[in-house]
Amino acid sequence: MWKELKKNQLVKYGAVTTVSTISYVLLRKWIAGGICRSRAKLHGRTVVITGANTGIGKETAWDMAMRGARVIMACRDLNRGEAAATEIRSSTGNTNVVVQQLNLASLGSVRQFAREFIATETRLDILINNAGIMLCPKSFTVDGFESQFAVNHLGHFLLTNLLLDMLKASTPSRVVNVSSIAHQGGKIHYDDLNFDKKGYNSVIAYKQSKLANLLFSRELARRTKGTGVTSYSLHPGVIRTELWRHSQSKYPTLSSIMSAPAWLLMKTPREGAQTTIYCAVTEGLEEKSGYYFSDCQVKEPALEGRDDLAALRLWGVSGGLVGLNKNN
Repeated sequence: MWKELKKNQLVKYGAVTTVSTISYVLLRKWIAGGICRSRAKLHGRTVVITGANTGIGKETAWDMAMRGARVIMACRDLNRGEAAATEIRSSTGNTNVVVQQLNLASLGSVRQFAREFIATETRLDILINNAGIMLCPKSFTVDGFESQFAVNHLGHFLLTNLLLDMLKASTPSRVVNVSSIAHQGGKIHYDDLNFDKKGYNSVIAYKQSKLANLLFSRELARRTKGTGVTSYSLHPGVIRTELWRHSQSKYPTLSSIMSAPAWLLMKTPREGAQTTIYCAVTEGLEEKSGYYFSDCQVKEPALEGRDDLAALRLWGVSGGLVGLNKNN
């Protein structure tokens, strides 16, 4: 009787373990989301990726290199950028991977990057505006702008505009803007972009910057219609990256939630890069310029992300803030 009872317990334990394992595998597959299945090759093409030394930027750079592209890794930290580039060259066999310094918190650095790129490169086929910061304490850039809005939006806005002529000369070309589902409920605080009048909330500031990414992409698509340049924005998913580093001291509860068990339920950087890659290389997306993507498919953004008048207004305000004019 004891042996039979023990046998039944083992059977039950085995069944529970099997069901749990299958459930976890299915859950992980669902969390991983869509996969870019395009086999497009990029030989002879040039790709610029901001924030390419870590996270989904690094994974995107690896994928572009695997496809044969010339990859320009635009990084703030040259040492970390070169370390990542060395890994990518070694693992892909593509030696045409270079690092160029770009600090999006400095408009001067953005202009310097653009000048050097235009002077040394002959084409630009894909610009991936990937770099970003998230939930950081209130701080200002050297130009006096709130850091999240400056790094996530203004720097990329200026960079794209400075490289737009080269994009037009290399058509068909694409601009891919990494936004976030955090744009939902976001608002552009035109009367207080730096949150000087109101108390600073890093979540609200982050949502503002991510909404700006989406609206910028939408207006860029309108302005480049018929030129051969197309623009896409996307939500990469909730990913295990360094973006969470600022949450540890500011939001200890959130930090504890993001402990090991929870991290198992987040996308890996490679999984998180899939929609970026999809927007960059998938054939036949020309008619989807201005659209918002998630999990490698078109998704409808929140109402505030579909406001064309807001997108037009943001473009004008942003142009004024970065000093964009015909002489640029």
